[in-house]
Amino acid sequence: MANTILQTAGFVLGLIGVAAVIAATVMNNWSTKDRQGDVVTSVYTYKGLWQDCEVSTSGFTECRPMYGILGYSGQFQAVRAMMVISVVLGVIGTGISVFSLKCFKVGSTETSTKAKMTLTAGIMFLITGLCAIIAASIYANQIVASFTSTIYTNTYNAYNEGMGEMAMGGMGMATTYTFGPALFVAWVGGGLLLIGGVLKSVAFKGMHADSTPTYNAIAYKVPAQSADGGSERGKREQKYV
Repeated sequence: MANTILQTAGFVLGLIGVAAVIAATVMNNWSTKDRQGDVVTSVYTYKGLWQDCEVSTSGFTECRPMYGILGYSGQFQAVRAMMVISVVLGVIGTGISVFSLKCFKVGSTETSTKAKMTLTAGIMFLITGLCAIIAASIYANQIVASFTSTIYTNTYNAYNEGMGEMAMGGMGMATTYTFGPALFVAWVGGGLLLIGGVLKSVAFKGMHADSTPTYNAIAYKVPAQSADGGSERGKREQKYV
């Protein structure tokens, strides 16, 4: 019963995590414009992995695709690749996880086969969660580095122009970006996948133990020969010599 609960809980968490990873991959707000100090009529911009969008003062949104390979940094391409890999592995792992459930029977599938499928799905969930968390962390690190560099540059230029007070008040000239909702969705989805993968791995241990056949060994003792029988056999052998 405990193995079934662990297996089902791992499946549910993995399913939610995969859905979150897919949603984060297609979302366009991985980074959003930092609006601190901006006027209300300013243009709002946000960026994703595949599109760069702007919202005008009239409320009209325009998105430009970023489907090219050249012209982007290696880290940005690595983030894209890891998110795509996480989506593919997550979908495959979810499919395997469905067939590995004890309540889902296809033909005469043995318990040992379902245990191996459970372990395979758990490993895929772990890899998917790690890829999503690493990709989101790399992108977040780029945002932090860009934000710090932009703030430093704006402050330095403002002081040189005699606008130190304005710069310290957050009125930087260059656009700065901060964390978008897609980053948090990717982190949460990756965390759920890690938990689901661990639960499935623990369930595999119990299922494998239940599917292993046990054999009850019977000890067999050779009956000891009596002393009289042994002496008579020895005498017969001596007669034939």
